[in-house]
Amino acid sequence: SRKPQNCFFPTPPTFLDQSTPNFAHDIFRRTRKECMKHFFDPSFDNETVAYCLRPQRPQGKQFVNRRSLLDELFEVNHIRTIYHMFIALLILFILSTLVVDFIDEGRLVLDFDLLVYVFGQFPLVVCTWIYMCVSASLVPFMLFQTWAQSQCGSGGHPRLWSLLYGSAFLLYQAVGLGFLPTYVAVSNSLPPASSFIVILEQVRLMMKTHSFVRENVPRVLSAAKEKNVPLRPHINQYLYFLFAPTLIYRDHYPRNPLIRWGYVATKLLQVLGCLFYAYYVFVRLCIPQFRSISLQLFDLRSLVLGVFNSILPGALVLFLAFFALLHCWLNAFAEMLRFADRMFYKDWWNSTSFANYYRTWNVVVHDWLYYYVYRDFLLMSGMRFRAAAMFFVFTVSAVVHEYILAICFGFFYPVLFCLFMCFGMMFNFILHDRRRGPIWNVIMWTSLFLGQGVIICLYCQEWYAQRYCPITEPSFLELLKPRSWSCHRQKDGMAESQGM
Repeated sequence: SRKPQNCFFPTPPTFLDQSTPNFAHDIFRRTRKECMKHFFDPSFDNETVAYCLRPQRPQGKQFVNRRSLLDELFEVNHIRTIYHMFIALLILFILSTLVVDFIDEGRLVLDFDLLVYVFGQFPLVVCTWIYMCVSASLVPFMLFQTWAQSQCGSGGHPRLWSLLYGSAFLLYQAVGLGFLPTYVAVSNSLPPASSFIVILEQVRLMMKTHSFVRENVPRVLSAAKEKNVPLRPHINQYLYFLFAPTLIYRDHYPRNPLIRWGYVATKLLQVLGCLFYAYYVFVRLCIPQFRSISLQLFDLRSLVLGVFNSILPGALVLFLAFFALLHCWLNAFAEMLRFADRMFYKDWWNSTSFANYYRTWNVVVHDWLYYYVYRDFLLMSGMRFRAAAMFFVFTVSAVVHEYILAICFGFFYPVLFCLFMCFGMMFNFILHDRRRGPIWNVIMWTSLFLGQGVIICLYCQEWYAQRYCPITEPSFLELLKPRSWSCHRQKDGMAESQGM
């Protein structure tokens, strides 16, 4: 009998990737079983056996024509009623604000000072966005095309050219897309919403350019090794990818035959409605609670009360961010670009484990993390150290999230980073995929709501403390220390010094 020597059977993905259908594991087992039969079947020669057992390259993400889950669910009247309940709650927020202003002021106060403030310096935001889009449209594509020509041309020293163009691409990522937009946001003290636009676009374009290079470099190297002319992407394909609602590059995507402009208008109006919804949530539930933070003692009692009072606005902000960005905004752009694969999220609300929640909450970002962080880490380590790869994914995600919040809020308070790296990692192992039943879904929702309350409470406290208690003599330690921990003491000291 013959025994396989140095055979490699591809292992189905077990972490973070739930886009692969369940029957893929059955296909894998059936294929392995059929291959093992070939070792004992004399009708198959060695070449056939070797081909059957060749190292299999893992399949990448497959794009198919499919609708968003909420679009399908909203066709059910029972589910659409929940949407109507949120609209009714928005109407009550508006009415309560108008009634309170009328009682306090004796007239209707229809101002939106908070919205005007958070979207301040908008012309500078637009100019920065245009610069990022234009540079991302030209620099990475031109560098890649020139590098690809050097690899398949008659010139020598392909490794030297690879080092040169790779360094140029990394320099552009670090300076052109990394440093300059951040410098604009920090040096001009952009307000939160304007900073979010700049920084989120910065991160999106950096992830897209990395995906473009990561997907096309192996094709060029393979063609150069076989002395073939590589099939290089066209500029139109690259430009389409830059604006398509996906972070995984492909030369072609499934496309719809036409654009439903009524659908686009509806989604953009829903985004605008979510923006006003968030405005009233902060005006009615957050600002009255945290505006007087400098008069409160920062202790365990005030912290617990603040967290539990922030659970409702935190939960509403969570739902609004999901609905506005992952459903309405992405679907609007997908419709305008006729992008047919609308699986931007899955049924994360049914999750009984945080492991499944991480996979289904934001499929667009999850796919990028899985293919370019987790899987590439495993490929470089010889398919070992899965726990280290998982830890690396959490670290990258936590650092990027904390970077976004630090730049947009203008202070460093690593609440989200600690939640990701401590409780997020812990819940990923404790509330894993083997947890089934309704009780685990209740535990998941309870933990999620409590975490949102912690985030809203601590960041709001620090926001007002930074403004009421500015640093007189800034030092590195003072910049790292949260101002909300000692803001009341400085206020008391100022009152005593003024004889108050």
